[in-house]
Amino acid sequence: MKKNTKAGLLALSPLFFFAFLYLVTSLIVKDFYKVPITVAFLISSIYAILITKGSINKRIGIFSKGAASESIMLMLWIFILAGAFAETAKQMGAVDATVNLTLDILPPKLLLPGLFIASCFISLAIGTSVGTIAALTPVTVGIAQQSGLYLPMVVAIIVGGAYFGDNLSFISDTTIVATQTQECKMSDKFKVNSMIVVPAAIIVMLVYLVMGSKTTESPTTNDYELIKIIPYLAVIITAVLGVNVMVVLLLGIIISSVIGIVYGDFDIFGCFSAMSNGILSMGELVIMTLLAGGMLSMIKHNGGITFIINSLTRRISGKRYAQYCIALLVCLVNICTANNTVAIITTGPLAKNIADKYNIDRRKSASILDTVSCFTQGLLPYGAQMLIAAGLANVSPTCVIPFLYYNFAIGLAVVISIAFRYPKRFS
Repeated sequence: MKKNTKAGLLALSPLFFFAFLYLVTSLIVKDFYKVPITVAFLISSIYAILITKGSINKRIGIFSKGAASESIMLMLWIFILAGAFAETAKQMGAVDATVNLTLDILPPKLLLPGLFIASCFISLAIGTSVGTIAALTPVTVGIAQQSGLYLPMVVAIIVGGAYFGDNLSFISDTTIVATQTQECKMSDKFKVNSMIVVPAAIIVMLVYLVMGSKTTESPTTNDYELIKIIPYLAVIITAVLGVNVMVVLLLGIIISSVIGIVYGDFDIFGCFSAMSNGILSMGELVIMTLLAGGMLSMIKHNGGITFIINSLTRRISGKRYAQYCIALLVCLVNICTANNTVAIITTGPLAKNIADKYNIDRRKSASILDTVSCFTQGLLPYGAQMLIAAGLANVSPTCVIPFLYYNFAIGLAVVISIAFRYPKRFS
């Protein structure tokens, strides 16, 4: 037992090392830019390779395979296309036009709740937090700059709303995986899930309404051309229709380029330059993602995830503890994989066994899996969603996290739902 514990903690130690090197050090010096996150990942990755057994070629091979996994490469494609689209649309004038239209329509007091509702609705329709964040963050940055709102807080509103749909949408991959592993209908899981998270969303929206009520001064708006809003409308509409997120972003790039060239905002070479600048702006994000993927692969190879699963399921007693165990299980695995869908795939079968053994309603276990994975993923500074939001807004991920009210709210909602057997019909 002691030997297994020692090996398990050693396998997880790269995460502890990263947390100390980046988070703890930044808190001590009170500056999250003092230790660059890419350097923290690099040193932690080197440490993960050093503590792994085998030849150096084998260890580097394991790291490289994790960094170049299918899910990581998919993220990189999205980052590259999102960067190209964001910069092309900005150079063409789409951001300014959309910002000025939004400020014209929404009074200052409703800006914060309005942005949250928009993010919730779009993410619910398209079923992906990444797509929602990629589409809305550039506009949000412009709104924050024009209205004088604190940028990390406004970015957090979009990120929080994006997880609302990621958690509830019928076409979300987390919903599909959670219901399939627990063998329940998506509609039934939706009923249970909505009872837990919708009250949290309403409370958060009211908080934003109160916060926004202090904003009384209308920002100055400039003239804008409605045709330049088309790229964002196209992105949102095609995403709602279920088109692949990479196709959606590519379409946005094409429309932005055509409008920009026709209206003389840039020529063809200026368009290429804008795309290049956008792609290069994602360089740090791409490096972080590759290093994080490799490091987390080493943790999995060394048995870190297996250790977590075995440790949590060894002494389960009672239905409540069993539900808390499912929640903690998916949370810890999510921290180790930085991918909420992978975390559910990994822990889902075990969660079903626990649910069957302790007579937990499968709809409730599916809801716990999905909600806790969204809660955890949203708070990871190295999660894909946080990285792309921070990259597009050019802020530190750790500056955004304290304002993720919705993510904190759904985490608390799950704890309360287990403690008070809510909703009772499914508990």
